[in-house]
Amino acid sequence: MTQPLVVVEHLRVERDGVPVVEDVGFQLDDGTDTALVGPNGAGKSSLVRALIGLLPHQAGQVWLLGEPLAAGGRLPPAVRRQIAYLPQAVAPVPNFPLAVSEFVALGWDPPGRPGAAVARALERVDAGPLADRSLAELSGGERQRVLLAFCLVQPRRLLLLDEASSGLDPRASEQFHALLQRLRQAEGWTILQVSHDLEMVRRSCDRVLCLNRRLRCSGPPAEALAPARLQDLYGPGFVPYHHHHHP
Repeated sequence: MTQPLVVVEHLRVERDGVPVVEDVGFQLDDGTDTALVGPNGAGKSSLVRALIGLLPHQAGQVWLLGEPLAAGGRLPPAVRRQIAYLPQAVAPVPNFPLAVSEFVALGWDPPGRPGAAVARALERVDAGPLADRSLAELSGGERQRVLLAFCLVQPRRLLLLDEASSGLDPRASEQFHALLQRLRQAEGWTILQVSHDLEMVRRSCDRVLCLNRRLRCSGPPAEALAPARLQDLYGPGFVPYHHHHHP
């Protein structure tokens, strides 16, 4: 039996002394795609950021790729290089002169001149012609493909995505998630993705974690997203938004 890629035990995260994540535990098995769902303010982004040390945790333990997350959130370089984190609403600073190829090269660690790797990564997400464009000029869909190229520029094992398709129209969101699934199969990625798109979660994800400060439930989508579970998670009267999907 293979070792889980991520193990979380009794995790507690506070903001200004107030717990936003409390006594949360779960595992991510190698090669799986897990969705983290819950209402606004449930602690989803805080949990993801705490997993890689961007937010301190006040209690509990985290293991990534078999290594413990050290005090202060330090990750061994060999582990850090195998993880990609895409935060919510990644938007370029207006007029910031960073070309697409330069941004993708930032995913190469240690820093160097990974020209061939950048070109290959962009080609794999059908973004080769964007290499010399400014990030600020890209559409939302183009930018998300470039973010996936950032993940591809060197081998990764774990992707943490925080609302990666937020702001995209339904067609662009579908295209992004279809590409993500193809790359996941090719690369063997393990994915933890925060999402409000429950229809996408039902179609694409292997497992769901339902969070509202505490972990309310977990399991396969058919079980975790059952109406009674969603009512408990989001509150009475919750009606999920349905995208109109294109053939």
